[in-house]
Amino acid sequence: MQFSLITISRRVPDWIASGYNEYARRLPRSCRLELVERPPSRADTPDKIRAEEAGRLLEAARRSARVIALDERGEMWSTRELAGFLESWSRDGDDVALLVGGAEGLDQSVREGADACWSLSRLTLPHQLVRVLIAEQVYRARRIKKNHTYHRG
Repeated sequence: MQFSLITISRRVPDWIASGYNEYARRLPRSCRLELVERPPSRADTPDKIRAEEAGRLLEAARRSARVIALDERGEMWSTRELAGFLESWSRDGDDVALLVGGAEGLDQSVREGADACWSLSRLTLPHQLVRVLIAEQVYRARRIKKNHTYHRG
């Protein structure tokens, strides 16, 4: 199973890159997490920005991938629920594209066209920090399925 974490972002602080890389490198070869960064739009209104960035995100997703939009209006999943989804998607042979919008959020077309919308928290999170949280949660979910002591919840 291949994961693509597709984000709209500029250069991130070193501590963000370090956190993401730490968890991404821990994943087994059978569950790689690829980071795909697309530049933010320079359009002049939030609606135009979201629309332009939607095209960039969707263009970067593999056509056959299951698309998961990260959005504050999405469904909240526990780590155990995520582990179950990962197992199911893996059984189905699905690659997964996780889409993270830019500072203006995701365009409605992305949310409506996605296979699922996932909210990490009721809190509004910095979109750059989301990449660290996703990498850690994918790693943790994999550890749950292997009955590893990393997850003790």
